[in-house]
Amino acid sequence: MEKLENIKRLIDSGLVAVIRRPDPDKIANIADALVTGGVGALEITVDTPGVFGMIEKLKNEYGGRVLVGAGTVLDAETAKRAIEAGADFIFSPIVDEATIEMTIRYGKISIPGVMTPTEIVKAYQAGADILKIFPASSLGPNYLRELKGPLGHIPMMPTGGVSLDNVQEFIKNGAVAVGVGGTLLNKKAIEENRFGLLTDTASQFAERIKKARQGEN
Repeated sequence: MEKLENIKRLIDSGLVAVIRRPDPDKIANIADALVTGGVGALEITVDTPGVFGMIEKLKNEYGGRVLVGAGTVLDAETAKRAIEAGADFIFSPIVDEATIEMTIRYGKISIPGVMTPTEIVKAYQAGADILKIFPASSLGPNYLRELKGPLGHIPMMPTGGVSLDNVQEFIKNGAVAVGVGGTLLNKKAIEENRFGLLTDTASQFAERIKKARQGEN
């Protein structure tokens, strides 16, 4: 039941922040800014030093307000360590069936990375909950629309290259959510402790997702 509720929370928000190698001293400020702006899930990539402690801390502090998970997970062992730290979901850039199976076994949300229709169907048959269409910047919103024709029953989430300029088109073309990294996490703003900019950008994404779902331009 908790997993289904978490999937609903993720999709209702429609916005996942991809946080890669954040400064440990600033992660709390980053998280607070993003959550305030309407981000529904925080993905911390596992190439971040001390990532499992970071996931545990964020889960303890923000778990009631936002989903917290691990990204760039390539194998089942890493997925298990992230889940033990409290991760609600596991993002992968690839399809690794053992990672999907591990994630499902522990009742967490599995979101592997796919590109082709064959990968999408195989990952979904293996138990994946949402399919990460990656890299979205190379494929574009029209590709998602074409995929949704024969594969409309499979929830898809573009990641990589999603921006304020194209997020509405992705949503209108069938995305249940989007993963956003660099556009959302302005490096200069973070370096200068201008976390309000992150909140403002997240709010713009959230508003455009809402408008797209309502059929507005």
